[in-house]
Amino acid sequence: MKKAFDAIVDAYDQWYDTAEGMVIFGAEVKFLRTLYEKCPGHWLEVGVGTGRFASTLGIAKGIDPAPRMLVVAARRGIVTCEGIAENLPFPDHCFDGVLMALTLCFVANSQEALRECRRVLHPRGSLLLGTVPADCPWGREYIEKASKGHPVYARAHFLTVAGIVALAQNTGFELADAASTLFWKPGQAPQTEPRIETGIVSIAGFLGLLFRKTTSEHINRERSLRSNLGSGQGYNGVTRKRGR
Repeated sequence: MKKAFDAIVDAYDQWYDTAEGMVIFGAEVKFLRTLYEKCPGHWLEVGVGTGRFASTLGIAKGIDPAPRMLVVAARRGIVTCEGIAENLPFPDHCFDGVLMALTLCFVANSQEALRECRRVLHPRGSLLLGTVPADCPWGREYIEKASKGHPVYARAHFLTVAGIVALAQNTGFELADAASTLFWKPGQAPQTEPRIETGIVSIAGFLGLLFRKTTSEHINRERSLRSNLGSGQGYNGVTRKRGR
């Protein structure tokens, strides 16, 4: 994976300065900030890339497997570390929050990556996932590009919203909050003032999912509750909205 991203580092980073990139990134950062600011403290970005999200949100430390990406992130003032999400080189309980922005779909083992995020978080620490779900228009567009051999998306494993939430819950997190943005379809002109809504909106192209670390007792209680209730339940009280 690091070879794939190191090979495109310049084009990848410069996209954020295009007209489309600035609108999309502005919307993503704005709504991620609404969730991030609810959890003050010492944060780590896993999959920091060139440091665009971390530097804009004020996250001081980042880790990524691509060394050329980290060179650019360091220029933005990020304290960088080369490594993978499945084996974070940090002690237990050393961060208040972990951000993974557009990262989970690219890790080799998403469950192990979330376990590692949980390990390095303080008790009741926060995990903030910024993700493009497989079951939204943007996710379907990227999956189609992957099928045609796109150099980046072909390496991704996009998950549905329900799949992401279930994975996080099974790894020791509970969904605490969510927000949605990117309400135009791929190929359409970006909205000049991108809409941001609270909750999970099925047609949104980008979701922010804020999870809290749970105790072992809470995990067992959640699993028992889901087993008794069966499928079709809501996501821990966070409203799933119908697209308009």
